[in-house]
Amino acid sequence: MKRLRIDVVDDARGFAELRSEWNDLLANSRADCLFLTWEWLHTWWSHLGEGRRLFIVTVRCDSKLVGIAPLTISRVSFSRRLLEFAGTGSIGSDYLDFIVDPTCESAALRAMTEFLADTGFALRLPSVKDDSVVASLFADNLSDFGWRFRKVAMQVCPFINLANHSWDSYLGTLGSSHRYNFKRRLRNLEKTYCVRFEETGDALQHVVDLHLRRWSERGGSDGFHEDRLLAFHQEFSGLAREKGWLRLRVLSLDGHPAAAFYGFRYRDKYCFYQSGFDQAFLPQSVGLVTIGLTIKEAIEEGAAEYDLLHGDESYKFLWASRVRPLSRIELYPPGVIGRIHRDSVVAVAATKRILKRALYAPLNR
Repeated sequence: MKRLRIDVVDDARGFAELRSEWNDLLANSRADCLFLTWEWLHTWWSHLGEGRRLFIVTVRCDSKLVGIAPLTISRVSFSRRLLEFAGTGSIGSDYLDFIVDPTCESAALRAMTEFLADTGFALRLPSVKDDSVVASLFADNLSDFGWRFRKVAMQVCPFINLANHSWDSYLGTLGSSHRYNFKRRLRNLEKTYCVRFEETGDALQHVVDLHLRRWSERGGSDGFHEDRLLAFHQEFSGLAREKGWLRLRVLSLDGHPAAAFYGFRYRDKYCFYQSGFDQAFLPQSVGLVTIGLTIKEAIEEGAAEYDLLHGDESYKFLWASRVRPLSRIELYPPGVIGRIHRDSVVAVAATKRILKRALYAPLNR
């Protein structure tokens, strides 16, 4: 067995230089997804990494990159530091994981485990699937070193298996009332308006404007509410367009943007990321029509899956019947410091639950 070498990339230049190697490794790994691409995570770091330091652990076999743990480090107290995934926070990254060459997965992961165990830093790794490298292998390996493990349920990602489906056959899998409602809504729009569903140069701005306008009446949105989030999406959407991943669509009625869609096509998956619609067209169900038209587009493109990403909103289950659970993996080093760190995290989580119950109790009576 060849010797493996561990390095830590902790500066922007080193991160930038990994681009080509990173995506080549990702494409061959079982973790492959949009939210682990160099483009997504590097753009996140550029605009949303404030208050953190890069701590990207790389594993090489000779000169070949065979493993990446895309981590950042933050200080939670004077004496304690915490490792988390790059890409965390309000940006909404799903399916985060370690990226490992499958031909030497066991050895590369063991090298990562030994290195991270020696650091003594606690790890908090959100938005992982049950079959991820982190959830299925890494946590068990660290347990061998005496680390304490905690798995916390987060959200679910509803998705649609489109394999071998035509648009008509997929519609046949839906409930009869929803299928009829979609067809009727689209037919009524086409009778009343000149309907166009297309990409436009200012589609992202339409998504932002319509989304914020709708959510301003509901206490505000956490999707586009900060300049740095907008800067992230402006830069990443440009990169995604260059790679052929971007799916920005506007549903216009008589030339007026009534709804807008922001999504991605990565490999064989078509992903719903964000949307917005004009409240004036709420009775016409333009949001529902837009989702249906993007699913139709996904099928026509030959996508094997339509992923509605995290969130259990009821409208998603009008279209999807299957879900992927997401969890947060927490790992604490052995000894007193590890126990203190673990107990403080649990206490904070419990306090947040109590406060949430207190705040919303009147609404549930």
